[in-house]
Order: sequence, then structure tokens, then C-alpha cells
Amino acid sequence: MNIKNYIDENCICFSLSALTKSDAINELAELLLRNGYINDKELYIKSVFQREEEFTTGIGGGIAIPHGKSNSVVRSCIAYGRSSNGIKWNSLDGKDITDIFLLAIPQNADESHLEMLSIIARKLMHDDIREAVHESLTAEEFIKIFE
Repeated sequence: MNIKNYIDENCICFSLSALTKSDAINELAELLLRNGYINDKELYIKSVFQREEEFTTGIGGGIAIPHGKSNSVVRSCIAYGRSSNGIKWNSLDGKDITDIFLLAIPQNADESHLEMLSIIARKLMHDDIREAVHESLTAEEFIKIFE
């Protein structure tokens, strides 16, 4: 699986205005809606928060990987957002989140989203990759990290 095939430069925001987890997910879901990856933002967001209730998606190191599997998802996509302020997320390490990877997965999709999650999490375990993600200034730089 090639993660970069699921990243759309139009679904990348290097300066989220959100100050809360809810606002961040809403802001990124809006990008997914505007770019045709989801057709019902409220239904999709509901699936993200249902998943978030099971276990936090704040994996530590300033990273969160929230995700939702929903009938509102037209096709899989990864939206990315960066917060310069940091967002409280109940992350595993208790620190605020600065980099959010929001995954949208169709309800009838196979379990390939688990592989997508695994690949992202493994890459982000490396300090140099996390730093490159956080320091990227353009969509091209960001996408290249996942080649």
C-alpha cells in the first residue's frame, strides 16, 4: 500500500484555526467534504467520535490519527492538519497534539485502513519523520515524506 496515494494536497492544512479536538476534526472533515471524499460531514464526524470513544487516537509525540468508517465516505482519503497552538486530545503521553492525520474510510471497505493506520504510525515513530512532517511547508514536501 502506498500511503501517498491517499493524500490529496487539497486536504492538507498547515495552519488549523481549531483550538479543540472537535473543532480540528470538523475543520479537516470540511476539507474532505469540499473535495468530494465524503458526502455527509455530520455522519462522518459521528463515526470519528464513536471510534474516539473506544480509545484515544492521540498516539503521542504530538500526533493524532483519528479515523472514521462510514457510509458517508465516497473514497478513502487522509486529511492532514497542523496546529501551532497544540490541542488537548487525551493522548497516550498526555501532551497536546500538533499534527493530525484524519482518515476517511468507506463503510464497506476491507480492513486495508488498518494497514494504512499501521504504516502511518510506524513512520511517525521515527523522530526524523515526525520532525519532517511538522516542519514541511508545502503539500509537495509533505507528500514526499510518504513516498
